[in-house]
Amino acid sequence: MLSTLHHPGAAARRPLIGISTYLETKASWGVWELPAALLPAGYPRMVQAAGGLASMVPPDVPRYAADVVARLDGVVIAGGPDVDPSHYGASREDRTGPPAHERDAWELALIRAALDSGTPLLGICRGMQLLNVALGGTLVQHLDGHAAAPGVFSAHTVKHVPGTRYAELVPDPTTDVPTYHHQAVDRLGTGLIPSAHADDGTIEAIELPRPGWVLGVQWHPEAGVDVRVMTGLVEAAASTH
Repeated sequence: MLSTLHHPGAAARRPLIGISTYLETKASWGVWELPAALLPAGYPRMVQAAGGLASMVPPDVPRYAADVVARLDGVVIAGGPDVDPSHYGASREDRTGPPAHERDAWELALIRAALDSGTPLLGICRGMQLLNVALGGTLVQHLDGHAAAPGVFSAHTVKHVPGTRYAELVPDPTTDVPTYHHQAVDRLGTGLIPSAHADDGTIEAIELPRPGWVLGVQWHPEAGVDVRVMTGLVEAAASTH
């Protein structure tokens, strides 16, 4: 369970953080089995623990993305399925998962709208990969050793790059993080810099240098108890709006 942080001036307006969602053709709960836009509860709980208000943002028509982002103080692009390789000019490899066309189109539009408007942006796992792709980067389509059994988070160590925003948020030189991914950043997108690496050299965090607040992490902070990355987003969102 994430622990809620103490925030001075609790009566101040809590920034509204939009989180992109899964879009599933079939999900089950109670007596129901229906199409659903859904999100693991760790995402909104992490936003709330960091002092923000959480709002789910399901896929919509991409041209509406700027209108949605204009109503938000910060944006989180959540984890999920593999990015369609066509978005970075590659052919699908055998171990790349099935495409999620609606999510790809919508979340790429959200990322571009956030970048255009200067809205603080955090990409998590797939969200970090999409951030890289949105800025012209490419992905490694399969990587061994960064996921355990299907549906099971594992853990590994990441080392920050000194002088980066991520290093300011998490000053520990190394940190153990919850991880579940089989793809990763290959060529960095325009303007992005690496801000953390795994022991095997895999890029584990990326960011755009200031003045904006744009960060992507390859791991899943919502599956752990460390809210420092999300607190950074929420604080940036509070100071921007």
